[in-house]
Amino acid sequence: MRAKDFSKWLRERQDPERAKGQARFFQAGPGGYAEHDRFLGIPVPEIRRGVRQFRGMTPKDAVRLVESDWHEERLAGLLSWVDAYSRAKSETFQAEIAALYLQHKEHVNNWDLVDSSAHLILGPWWEKHPDPDTFWTLARSGRVWDRRIAVMSTFHEIRNGHMSPCVEVCEALLTDDHDLIHKATGWMLREAGNRNKGVLLEFLEKYAARMPRTMLRYAIEKLEDSERKFWMGRAKFR
Repeated sequence: MRAKDFSKWLRERQDPERAKGQARFFQAGPGGYAEHDRFLGIPVPEIRRGVRQFRGMTPKDAVRLVESDWHEERLAGLLSWVDAYSRAKSETFQAEIAALYLQHKEHVNNWDLVDSSAHLILGPWWEKHPDPDTFWTLARSGRVWDRRIAVMSTFHEIRNGHMSPCVEVCEALLTDDHDLIHKATGWMLREAGNRNKGVLLEFLEKYAARMPRTMLRYAIEKLEDSERKFWMGRAKFR
C-alpha cells in the first residue's frame, strides 16, 4: 500500500459539486482563513474508510498526502498518522510520527485538520515526553494553526483528568485576536469543566471579565441557564 495508491483512490471518489460547498464552509475564498485551499468533495467517513484500507502505508510515505494541495488528501495523511500512532507497539514508532507531524505542521492548516489530529498524536506523546519548549513555541506562534495545535493538544490530558496544560494555554491566549482561537480555548475549557467543574469556575472567576465573547460562550455552554446568565453579566467584551 502506497500513498500514491491512496491518492488515486481518493481522486476516484471526488464530487465537484460537494467540493464547492466545502470550499464555502471552510472559507477558501478570497480573504478567508483557508484562502486558495482545494477540495475534492469527499465525506470524512469515506476518507476514514480509506485510511483503514491503506494501513500498509508507512508514516514517511504518508508525507506525500500531508503535503498535498488537496484538503482531503492532507486529512487522509493526518488520519493515517493518527491510526498508525494508536496502533504502534513501540515508542520509537510513535516518536517518528510525532516528529513527522511537527516537521510538516505547515500543512496542518485548517481547523478540521488540527482538531482531528493534534490531541491524538502530540497530546499522548507530550503526556509521556513533556516538551514545554515546543508546546509554548506553538502557543506563541504568529500562525493561527500553530496556536490551535497547542490548544487542541491539551484535549488528551483533559480526558485523562489533567487540566493544568489547558488552563495555562487558555490563560496565555486570553488576548488572542482570532476567533478560531477563541473557539478552541472556549471548547477546551468547556471540556475541562465537564470533568471538573471547579476548574472551569475558578478560571471564570479570574478571567470572565476579560474573555472574548466567543471564548466565554463556548466555555459556559454546558452550564445551567442561570449560571450562563451570571457569567455573561460579568463579561466586559472588548
